[in-house]
Amino acid sequence: MLPAMANGGSTSLSRALAILNVLGTVGADGEGLGVMQIARLVGREKSQVSRTLKALQEAGFVTRDPDTLCYRLGWRIFTLAVNAADQRLREQAPHVLRHLVARVREAAHLSVLEGGGVLTLMSEHPAWVIQAAPWVGRLAPLYCTSAGRALLFDHTDAEVRALLRDTPFTAKGPNAPRDIDEVLARLHEARRRGFVVVEEEFEPGHVAVAAPVRDFRGRVIAALNISAPKFRLGRSLVAAGREVKAAADHLSHALVTAREAEPPVSATRTVPYARRAS
Repeated sequence: MLPAMANGGSTSLSRALAILNVLGTVGADGEGLGVMQIARLVGREKSQVSRTLKALQEAGFVTRDPDTLCYRLGWRIFTLAVNAADQRLREQAPHVLRHLVARVREAAHLSVLEGGGVLTLMSEHPAWVIQAAPWVGRLAPLYCTSAGRALLFDHTDAEVRALLRDTPFTAKGPNAPRDIDEVLARLHEARRRGFVVVEEEFEPGHVAVAAPVRDFRGRVIAALNISAPKFRLGRSLVAAGREVKAAADHLSHALVTAREAEPPVSATRTVPYARRAS
């Protein structure tokens, strides 16, 4: 529940929702936004926005960087997002992620579409990999990430254009798409292949592969992806992509099986993940 705020409840609520929406879209790249930027984007006075941000921060919906004084979405928003995810997906995914990591020996992630960005819900890492920064709860851009592209598999070109209309396409990695047309071309290629391959789009020296996860209706509800430094995974990227697709297809099948069986939550079991014959 959003925190109670100053006078004019509906106005305060709409202002808070507008601020959260801006932080989840324009501010999703990780740097955050300052009070003046937020006020300009939501069309409100700085003093009003400042008061609302303070209330949101106290409730855990936003966080403020003590050095830059910029705001980002907070832990409570991501907790709500995780809790809102399909129960069966959250039950089946950890098992598949662990087996995928065991096969590829690189970090694997489960992500969902969140507004105009990619929200990582779960991650598994090999024991020997040193993680510089955790991904769970972080938002990443759609246009230059493998998971982002996999989540767009079912979108029409018109829907992709609408979703990315306000994307600034600021430089990330050296191979990042420069406009929506490039995103669409790479999306079409990924669909034909069955999985996404990204080389130095999100950041220099970083590669990733991803595939969509579908529910019992055949709709894309999440994406599985593997990411790693190029020097480790670059030469076997396509093979890793096939592994990710096999894992995503397995998870999709497990979701259908779990729904058809409709067992109690405590009795839900995963189907052992076996590699497809190559």
